[in-house]
Amino acid sequence: MHIGQYPFEEFIEKVKSFHGSVAPGIIAGGIMVDIARKNLPDGELFDVICETGHCLPDAVQLLTPCTIGNGWLKIVNTSRYSMTFYNKYTGEGVRVYLDAEKLKGWPEISGWFFREKPKHQQNLDGIILQFKEAGDQIFGIQKVRVKPDFIIGKKKAKAPIIICPSCHEAYRSDLGTKCPACQGNGPYV
Repeated sequence: MHIGQYPFEEFIEKVKSFHGSVAPGIIAGGIMVDIARKNLPDGELFDVICETGHCLPDAVQLLTPCTIGNGWLKIVNTSRYSMTFYNKYTGEGVRVYLDAEKLKGWPEISGWFFREKPKHQQNLDGIILQFKEAGDQIFGIQKVRVKPDFIIGKKKAKAPIIICPSCHEAYRSDLGTKCPACQGNGPYV
C-alpha cells in the first residue's frame, strides 16, 4: 500500500518527522488525500477544505502543495472528520470522510476514532495495522459544490497595512481603527 508517493512504512516515518509523532489521524488523512486525488480530473487546480483542525490539515500539507500559509488550505471547523478537494474556480469537487458506519469491523480504529480509551491506552500498532488493512474501505466519498463564500480562489483585494495608534504595530486597515489585539481580541491577558 502507498500513501501519496510513499510506501506505507515510509509515510509513517514522514508523519513522525512532520507531526512530531505517529498520529492515527494523519494516517487516515493520507488515505483520504489519495481517495480525493483519484476522484479529481488530472491536472486540475484544486484547493482543500478540512472540516477539523485535528491532524487532517497536516496530511494535506504533507502530501499536496496546499498549505494554510499559501491559502490553498482552509479549515472550516464543523467537527467532522472530512476534507474536500475542489476546483479553485468552480467549487466542484469531492468530499472524503471517515465513515463511522464502516468502522464496525475495525475495533482499534473505532476505539481511537470514538475515543473509547484514553490515548495512552490505545494500541497504536494495532490502529496503524488496521488502517493499512482497511485502506479506502472505511471512507465515504461525495461529489459536492463548495459555496461561493468558501471558495479560496476568489480572493478579495488585500487591505492596506497601517500602524496601530495604541501599540504601534502594523495591521490590516480593514480591521478597525486599532489592531484587533488593542480592541481586546488578542490572546493575552
